[in-house]
Amino acid sequence: MINIVEKSKCCGCTACSNICPQKAIEMVKDDEGFLYPSVDKSKCNNCNLCTKICPVLNKKTVEKKQKGYVLNNKEENIRADSTSGGAFTPIAEYVLDRNGVVFGASYNSNLEVIHIYIEKKEELYKLRGSKYVQSFLGDSFKKVKEFLENDRFVCFSGTPCQIEGLKNFLGKDYEKLITVDVMCHAVPSPLVFEKYKSFIKKTKLNNEEIESIIFRDKSKYGFKYSTMTVKSSKKEYYRGVETDPFLRSFFGDLSDRPSCYDCAFKKQYHESDFTIWDCFIAEKFNKKLDDDKGTSRMLVNTEKANQIFDEINNKFEFTEITPEKLTENVKEMTNSVNLPEKRKDFFADINKLDEEAFFKKYFPDSLKVKVERFIRITLIKTGIYKKVKTLAKKILRK
Repeated sequence: MINIVEKSKCCGCTACSNICPQKAIEMVKDDEGFLYPSVDKSKCNNCNLCTKICPVLNKKTVEKKQKGYVLNNKEENIRADSTSGGAFTPIAEYVLDRNGVVFGASYNSNLEVIHIYIEKKEELYKLRGSKYVQSFLGDSFKKVKEFLENDRFVCFSGTPCQIEGLKNFLGKDYEKLITVDVMCHAVPSPLVFEKYKSFIKKTKLNNEEIESIIFRDKSKYGFKYSTMTVKSSKKEYYRGVETDPFLRSFFGDLSDRPSCYDCAFKKQYHESDFTIWDCFIAEKFNKKLDDDKGTSRMLVNTEKANQIFDEINNKFEFTEITPEKLTENVKEMTNSVNLPEKRKDFFADINKLDEEAFFKKYFPDSLKVKVERFIRITLIKTGIYKKVKTLAKKILRK
């Protein structure tokens, strides 16, 4: 049976709980807000299916003949509604046009991040946009299998660990399954997100109910300096990566799942059909694609994906790039995040302090933060932000 002794050895993909024929495994939330399998030993018959399909215990490393692209969706409204270049939507539409279903991360009525499926193009907006929280999968894997067994097309999007968990759960390849993974920095805690929502509601929105959250809002200052935007019916809060406490916790690697610090899925060759992620250096590959409205990189990992891309590429402005150049200096692909010394104290305090005291302790709006925010916004307004950011990156690499 599955037995999580070290939490760093569980990515929370739910494959074990979905596969258990005895329904003996339940995903239980720990004091950091992450889900882990809990086994009811009275129900377990020691079939060991759970350990046989665990993607962390059964790592895969298979070289593939990949193709690489930098691209923008031609539909401006879709690109504006997407985190980067709108790469996912045409893949999803390909499936929906064939009476298929599309799975992805969305918000529920409580603004919790969960996996849902849709069957209509009009609902695709629910799946667009980054959500920097580990999504609740529930019985999504079982639903995917049910649709596939009924000869439906299925597109499943998620993190690399979720994709490998799904494919191990299914146990065989399905011609009508198309998988899309989003390049993953790490997955933050849903508990931190809950605290954050309470904090913003209380301190920024006058206790008005939150109506929407956009993790990467390009509408304020463009793609290269997107903001965290939280809206109520009357007020709007937006701040950048140097100021917003949730973004600071995420990019400071404080709020990540333990397995992210030694991720089993950091590798060149992913198990998905497509891998997509941001491209902040579009001018390096094709200057025409660099308009600060959002650009995507895409790795096409399978022959199935090649055939699909050939059918949908008329929906993109794109240029082909070798996989080696496309992934050059992309640390998220092969490197796990670093474990901060303060992480233990961070999660100890989250259960002791109220939300206001907690975020002010770890992410104060100090003079340094205010100065950095002022400099960034000034550089954006004067039109030289991109040049300064590029120069800074070059200096840091030396």
